[in-house]
Amino acid sequence: MTPRHQRSLGRRKFLFALGGAAVAVPAIAAVAPHALADPGTGEAKSAAAGALPLTITNNTGAYDNAGVHVYIVGNQDGKQVRVTPDGTLAPISLSDNGADGFTDYAIDLAGGGQTRLSLPYMSGRIYVSLGAKLKFKAVTDGNGNAALQYPAGWVTSDPNYGVLHDCAEFTYNASGMFCNTTMVDMFSVPLAIRLTGAKDQTTGTVRPGGRAAAFDAVRRAEDFARLVVDDTRVIAPGHGLDAGLFPTDYFAPYIDEVWSTYTGRDLTVTTNAGAFTGRVRGDKFTFDGPGQVSFDKPSTRDVLFCDGRLAAPNDGTTGPVAAVLGAGFNRSTLLSNPAQPATDAASFYGTDITNHYAKAMHAVTEDGRAYGFAFDDVADFASYIQDTAPTGMSLTLTAF
Repeated sequence: MTPRHQRSLGRRKFLFALGGAAVAVPAIAAVAPHALADPGTGEAKSAAAGALPLTITNNTGAYDNAGVHVYIVGNQDGKQVRVTPDGTLAPISLSDNGADGFTDYAIDLAGGGQTRLSLPYMSGRIYVSLGAKLKFKAVTDGNGNAALQYPAGWVTSDPNYGVLHDCAEFTYNASGMFCNTTMVDMFSVPLAIRLTGAKDQTTGTVRPGGRAAAFDAVRRAEDFARLVVDDTRVIAPGHGLDAGLFPTDYFAPYIDEVWSTYTGRDLTVTTNAGAFTGRVRGDKFTFDGPGQVSFDKPSTRDVLFCDGRLAAPNDGTTGPVAAVLGAGFNRSTLLSNPAQPATDAASFYGTDITNHYAKAMHAVTEDGRAYGFAFDDVADFASYIQDTAPTGMSLTLTAF
């Protein structure tokens, strides 16, 4: 698979549009850039020839099927949609809000065993909630269209804050299925994806006892401890920073040392476009190569969100270099390895100042892959799989 810093960077924008809104408000989904480009009417369509069998399995051991609810929401052809229990795509409508002001898009699991659904062409998320239903609210977006407010489990005022929930992301279209489990915003429910087709692939599987181990590891890292919300979830440090739960200057000493070190030596960043060689000149980290790109010194928030002064436009030059730098900061490999991206996982997270949240997420997965920050797929370390000829997808809620 091609790492995200060598693929289209639009998927990162989708991820943050769905889950990375300002801390004070719930997220409103944006149009996914990889949604099916269909020349038709743009109206929501029923599942057709492209429908993919989707199997949901509840192996939590903590909740029976009656206590698990599934939501499939996202975008198709620029319209926000949701999947009904029979596999039909339905447009989001303000009239879907009930007397309590929220929609009920829940798909209940079968009485026992596996639940078999059908996934139409779309781009979005599969949410699961345990013990209670999620409260999605249909609203009007800035263009006057019906849109959906997504859960923001890192926001104390969000109506879903007290609900145990998590999600997987996907884009399914004529080119295939592209999917991942994500901890970019938070980690709560262990999820595993199996994708069959040209290959048989699985990712995201958390080893037995891994959920508790991840919670404990984050709790033991002093500056990260407040990110653990009881036994409900662990909030990603970027959202924790915005909520006042994480130091705003956490990465500052490491950032300063990187800037100082590469004032007198070169850092090489290799991407699909070629090799870029950079040094700090004045206040900017400037790279020459297939194109000249430069970066102002980032903040801790820029590092955690891989945004701001580390923003990665889909331009083939600045974007890929920014992605590699973002990964190097989060994994704390920039000082130890002047040739990036570093590819030896044993060298990641080896300093005191590092992304201990992402470190914990990787430590508890069976394949060592996780989406602990936005560009965790640099050098192929994300819990992401794809298949251009898919025949089925399974989402398993694994044991707590």
